[in-house]
Amino acid sequence: MPTRRSATALAMSALASASVVLAAPSASADLVTYCVGNGGAVTLPTDLFVPDGKSCSLKGTTVTGNVQVGPGANLVVDGGTINGQVQVAGDGYFDASNTRVDGGVTLASGGFGIYYKATHSGTITVQAKGEATTDSFLFVDNSTVDGSVQANAGEVRLDKGTQVSGNVNTNNAYYTDVTDSFVDGTLSVLNNATGSVVCGGTVQGKATFAGNLVGVQLGPNGALDTCASGGYFGRDVSISNTTGKASLDDTIVNGQLQLNGNNPAAQVAANNRIRGGIVGDHTAPLAAKSRAATITPRNDTKEQGAEARLAKAVTDANIAGDAHLG
Repeated sequence: MPTRRSATALAMSALASASVVLAAPSASADLVTYCVGNGGAVTLPTDLFVPDGKSCSLKGTTVTGNVQVGPGANLVVDGGTINGQVQVAGDGYFDASNTRVDGGVTLASGGFGIYYKATHSGTITVQAKGEATTDSFLFVDNSTVDGSVQANAGEVRLDKGTQVSGNVNTNNAYYTDVTDSFVDGTLSVLNNATGSVVCGGTVQGKATFAGNLVGVQLGPNGALDTCASGGYFGRDVSISNTTGKASLDDTIVNGQLQLNGNNPAAQVAANNRIRGGIVGDHTAPLAAKSRAATITPRNDTKEQGAEARLAKAVTDANIAGDAHLG
């Protein structure tokens, strides 16, 4: 049975070994496993902590408690299970593939990012950047979110068959793109620096796009992306106060399309099916050649940054060696 030790002794022990089980610094007195290095197919009946600036790579590991990723730290999980919540600190990174997280996942202000691939989790929250210098990202590919997605910073992408059972809300993000994905609730994209693209996806609830810069593109042939398919909106769609091109093409709106204060006026193609009619100023789209010439490139470098961060995390974990988890 673990014995109670002083904070100083605990810190020295954490530095001396890659993995330490110790009393958590909370009133609950839960146990915490420190992870630095590689871990395999074991079950940890504790919380998990990745120390500041360190890397932990897990394959087939089950954590029965909560997980904390310290500032500048990296947690890479493949084929794992986390029964609790995941909290990622500033400049922290969480990469999950073929993994299940039963609780919610939170990226703190200035967190580096979250990348899901074929992963199932609860609600995802990306906190506002605040005074942090790091621009965050949330990439969710071929994954399921049982709950809502709330992002107040960075690049936000739902792609490759992702399903969200709740609402998707972003405010002051860099962009919000929903491609070939399903949102069972509402979609709200507010004040994004480079707008939003929705292509080949379904949004069951009301969709609201307001105060976005650069543009809003629903369907193909827009100013932001070269995607090839339209989407389906189960309720009203509102696009307002866009500075930049707003466009709707090859899209079904099972409600009303509401357009207000967009500069220039939104372009609505004749091939849309808008069952509740259109309210507000709009124009016909430009000719195909003109559209191709007006694609606005985004400075979205986080994909490359995520790949580099993942490679470094795996390398650092390999250098650290066995995390001695069990």
